[in-house]
Amino acid sequence: MRLALGHRPVVLTGPNGAGKTNILEALSLLSPGRGLRRAARRDFPRQGMVSPLGQEASVTTPWSIYAKLETDAGPLEVGTGIQPDKLEGARAVRLNGVKSNLGQLASYFAVSWLTPQMDGLFIGSPSSRRRFVDRLAIAFDPAHSGRLSRYEKLYRERQRLIQEGGNDDSWLSALETQLAETGMAIMAARAALTRAVSEAAYQSDAHLGFPRLHMAMTGGGCAWLDEMPALAAEDKMKETARARRQAGDLSMPGPQAQDLTTIHLDKGQQAQLASTGEQKALMIAAILAHARLQAGRLDRPPLLLLDDVAAHLDEEKRHCLFAATSELKGQVWYSGTDRVAFSAMNQFAQFFNVSQGQIEPQ
Repeated sequence: MRLALGHRPVVLTGPNGAGKTNILEALSLLSPGRGLRRAARRDFPRQGMVSPLGQEASVTTPWSIYAKLETDAGPLEVGTGIQPDKLEGARAVRLNGVKSNLGQLASYFAVSWLTPQMDGLFIGSPSSRRRFVDRLAIAFDPAHSGRLSRYEKLYRERQRLIQEGGNDDSWLSALETQLAETGMAIMAARAALTRAVSEAAYQSDAHLGFPRLHMAMTGGGCAWLDEMPALAAEDKMKETARARRQAGDLSMPGPQAQDLTTIHLDKGQQAQLASTGEQKALMIAAILAHARLQAGRLDRPPLLLLDDVAAHLDEEKRHCLFAATSELKGQVWYSGTDRVAFSAMNQFAQFFNVSQGQIEPQ
């Protein structure tokens, strides 16, 4: 598939199962991570046909995505994918034809998205809310991704040693020291991100028709960062982990125990108690605030992917969304089944019909 587009918003319409989300997912892989569906690496390649008996008729294939972008800093060529001889390896990245990595990619180019699966964020699991915050934080601090991986590895190692009856206090204490250092850095990044998004949403979204909101991380010992210097907070976390371990408790404070709290400020209501439409509006407010932050602080407006975003939005809120995104410098992609829902954009958007994996301009 090959597309040549201008800077205007892009609208993909077509029936369910036509391939609209596949296109947006491909674009989301121009950023670090697993993309907007969080698919396993083995699921990215084109899959072989399946016979009526459930047997796969062909093997998976390599895949790649290439985009040539016009940015304020000049043209940028981005390519990523899996090479034929490295189907199980990490995906390759090239920037302007030069071999690179996912960390460098994050410093050049940003992608942000909102999908139907995220509609249940406020009533879902704490882990899904942590992932949401971490994805937003990585846009401002690519090293945040490495800290998350490091912390997860250390945490699993501590759990394994304790469960196996390990009594090497010096080794476990060393692990807990590293966990405390890395964990507090993660929680500090999350706190900075939620504070910045809340401020941006409070300042700008009210006149655009979306609610003001307040986001904050709770639990895991993050309150210590407000009560004492970072080094003292690390010591507190380390001491608590050791005391619990010696009492036979595997748990410990840290980013794995955090949760995101969101308040609808205009109603003084917790997000999980809001209606489905209000929760959607809160999500949009947060994503738009984050996009503006990237444009303002990093001078790197994101490619914004809004998958089936018109669902649960009435006509007034849809118009508010189109007006809000028109103020963003980055390109915005929409998808939906009904073109009528995007009729307000007829004069300035680029419309494409998607059918059976094929895309054609309307």
